[in-house]
Amino acid sequence: MNDGMNDSVNDSTDNDLTLSRRRLLGTVSAASATGIALGAAGGALGHATAQGDTPTALTTVGTSAIGFHGTRQPGITDPQQAHGHLLAFDLAPGAGRKEAAALLRRWSKTAEQLMAGKVPTDDTGIALDAGPASLTVTFGFGASFFDRTKLTSQRPAALAPLPEFSNDALDPKRSNGDLWLQIGADDALVAFHALRALQRESGDTARIRWQMNGFNRAPGATAKPMTARNLMGQIDGTNNPKESDEDFAERIFVPRDGDPTWMRNGSYAVVRRIRMLLDDWDQQSLAAQEKAIGRRKSDGAPLSGGTETTPLDLAKRGKDGQLAIAVDAHARISAPETNGGAAMLRRPYSYHDGFLPDGAPDAGLLFIAWQADPLKGFVPVQRKLDRGDALSRFIRHETSALFAVPGGAGEGEYVGQRLLES
Repeated sequence: MNDGMNDSVNDSTDNDLTLSRRRLLGTVSAASATGIALGAAGGALGHATAQGDTPTALTTVGTSAIGFHGTRQPGITDPQQAHGHLLAFDLAPGAGRKEAAALLRRWSKTAEQLMAGKVPTDDTGIALDAGPASLTVTFGFGASFFDRTKLTSQRPAALAPLPEFSNDALDPKRSNGDLWLQIGADDALVAFHALRALQRESGDTARIRWQMNGFNRAPGATAKPMTARNLMGQIDGTNNPKESDEDFAERIFVPRDGDPTWMRNGSYAVVRRIRMLLDDWDQQSLAAQEKAIGRRKSDGAPLSGGTETTPLDLAKRGKDGQLAIAVDAHARISAPETNGGAAMLRRPYSYHDGFLPDGAPDAGLLFIAWQADPLKGFVPVQRKLDRGDALSRFIRHETSALFAVPGGAGEGEYVGQRLLES
């Protein structure tokens, strides 16, 4: 897993404005819940009232809303949700730039309504009684999209195919794609509702190439907020870049004067399905697992000492003279200080797709990494991991994709408009 299961940023003014517009936190009171629902014409509580029922106040998990419009798209720096769907579409034969623009217009309108807790026209009614539950929808373009729409002159150089890695066992049918959607919400029904609504909107213009479903811990499941824990039991994402870092925007987002112009304030998402060989992993002793990672399993602290957030001491040795963090430990190999500062913002989901014929769980990580340039973020880190990561014995990279995710849509715009109407 790239940039560490633990170790894997926007102009501050723009970021503050974006977040303040996006994060509209509700309260548990009936008055607040009613206010939010009534503000969303045809919303859940409006529906209940029309049926003559007494409205029930939504919890803060249900009422929390994130705005669709902004300098950057939602679903990148927003808090990780409990449920996620990743989908790639290919444009249908005969569909080109005009049809793609119409599709993105429809998708953007629907995403805006759903994220606000509103009910779109001809809605299925799947989530009539639910609030927005921190729903986000994020859109991206694959390299092949530019061929299909005859926009090859606008294809970013950073969207060049990722190199092959020796540990890859990729399924091409579940990799790449013309268009990409990332859906996240803190309620499973809300997430599925968005998935279904957007899939229906694709009509005859685009066909699903692949879809993956993921999950994380639900809000309130732990006594205090903490870094995510993956299916290997490891705390995952400790060394993610922080929005407070001076170089956060430089590492994660295309600058406001970047090229091509339609990608300004956008980012590049590397998406990989990484199956964990959990039966093999679980047979390892705790000490062996911690040595492979370079961190304690209980709290994520580095084996060189301290707490989870203590910087790695890569030179520290134990009483036996051996390095506290082994030379092939995942934390050491993926650390920015050993990769020329290369870093990316990891925002993954865990997944479980049943069991394989041999009885092993088909489970692992839906790895999503954001960066301003994959050649400076994902690629150098993965190359190093490919050469000698102790964790590589226990994982398999089975699918891979790279998408250009443009900046956010302004009021009255749809995502990708600056590209498709250029």
